[in-house]
Parts: sequence; structure tokens; C-alpha cells
Amino acid sequence: MSRDVLLCCQTCTDRGTGRFGGQAINLSLLTNKMEVEQLLSLSGPALAQAISSLLETPGLYVFSDILELPNVRELETGPHAPVYQLLNLFAYGTYCDYKERAASLPELTPAQRNKLRHLSIISLASNLKCLPYSLLLQQLELKNVRELEDLLIEAVYCDIIQGKLDQRNQQVEVDCSVGRDLGPNELPNIANTLQEWCSGCEAVLCGIEEQVTRANQYRESQLKVKVQVETEVSNLQKTLKASSASPSSGPAAAGAASNQDADQPAEPRDPASSQEPRQPGKKSSKVKGLRGSGKIWSKSN
Repeated sequence: MSRDVLLCCQTCTDRGTGRFGGQAINLSLLTNKMEVEQLLSLSGPALAQAISSLLETPGLYVFSDILELPNVRELETGPHAPVYQLLNLFAYGTYCDYKERAASLPELTPAQRNKLRHLSIISLASNLKCLPYSLLLQQLELKNVRELEDLLIEAVYCDIIQGKLDQRNQQVEVDCSVGRDLGPNELPNIANTLQEWCSGCEAVLCGIEEQVTRANQYRESQLKVKVQVETEVSNLQKTLKASSASPSSGPAAAGAASNQDADQPAEPRDPASSQEPRQPGKKSSKVKGLRGSGKIWSKSN
């Protein structure tokens, strides 16, 4: 096994966006500079003591890779089986699980107890966004709120959870938390969840494809209507041009002739022809009036 083998991946899951970020941690860093070869070479009481030290190591919250080491697996059936069970509990269990099995497990040191409580907070935060103080006090078996808040502040500074304390409502609002090891019994649930997600994605894709198909059909129908309208407009324009270019006839020509006659000036009439002929031998009489007289004298020749 390489000296730079990666023991775990610390995963932070954002509840709002679903983004993941990981930080690879070297095994030698997590074991207080212990070399990987040294850990593999240990067995019996020395290996059990090394595992107990690992459980107290700050920043180490993932233990599945340690469980898979061949010499660690040998502890499962030997005299040091309680140490192996305790390591398994730190990998997959909580503080409540330890209290139920405390009689068959080694006693926890203060550092191990604090670490297991941190792991329990991570497990609770993975299921609930708002953790009530009452639930935490019960699950972690703490005496008062002051101890609980000190533990939560420590967890925030260790960067295993991110959130804020709501002292008014007596709860902690968790934004994100690091991931824990997945137990073998959790894999079917994860597979079912992923299968449901894939089915949902397929349903969404089918809906999108149907909408695209309807949109393409509507586009084709609109193009056909556009081509038909353009053809009719073109034919109408050709008809109008042909009718304007042909010679005028019929009622249109008669109307044009009447308009032309109306435009011609009228011929002058002979004033002499309009007067009646005079009778021969008769002269026109003259009427003469005298000033100052009311009589009218007529003189005829």
C-alpha cells in the first residue's frame, strides 16, 4: 500500500443547491504522523491501542477505510473484538447506540465521547435542517443548554457543520454538514433513491421531447400558412398589373369618352341667328319723354 493512500474523503453537502466538495485527507496526517506501513505492521494489543488513538484524532470523522485494513479485520473475532466493534460504531453509529451497548464496549475517553457526540450531530443534521435543543439534549445526554451550545460551537469550529444557533427558538439551523460512512444496510435505500431520481429525469426528458415535437409541428403549419398567403398575394399583384396594362373597352371606354366630351370647349353661338327677323315696312317707334311732364308723346313717321 502506498504511503500516500487516501483514507477518507470529507464531503460537504449543501442542502439548498446539492453541490459537493471534497477534501482528501492523508492517513499519516490523521494518525498523528503515523506511517501507513507501521499501522499495517501492528497486531494484537498494539493495534488495539493504535485504533483507540485514532478515535481521538482531531479532524478524523470517517473510519470505513480503517475497517477494511486486513490486520484490523482480524480483530473482529479475536480478544480485541470490543475495540473493533467500537471502531465500527464510530464509523456507522451514534452516541445513543453506544449507550445501548456500553456494557460490551470499551469505556470512552473524554475525547472519544466528544468525537462520538460530534458524529451524532452529523447524523441528525443529515436528516433535519433545524435541530431542536430538546432533541440534542436527549440524544447526546447533556446536562444543560450551556454544554450543548459549547459542543455545537466546537463542531462549527471543527468545520463538520455550518449553521447558526437560534437561542430564542431553542434550536440550531444547519446549512450543511460533512458526510459520514455509509453502512451496508443503507446502500439499498440509496440505490432506490437514485433509481427514483433517474425515473424522474426520464419523465422530464419525455415531457421536453413532447413539447419540442409540438413546437416543431406548429412551426411547420405556420410556415405553410405563410407560403400560402405569399402565393395568394403574388397572384393578386399579377392580376392587377395585367388588368392595368390591357386597352380600355366596354363601360370603361364609354365613361372615358364622356369625360373627353366634357373636357372639350363649347362652340360659340351666333347672336344674329338667335334674334327674330324684323317685319318689312315698319319702323321702330321712338319714345321720347319731356322733362317735367307726365305725358309721353309718340312720334310716328
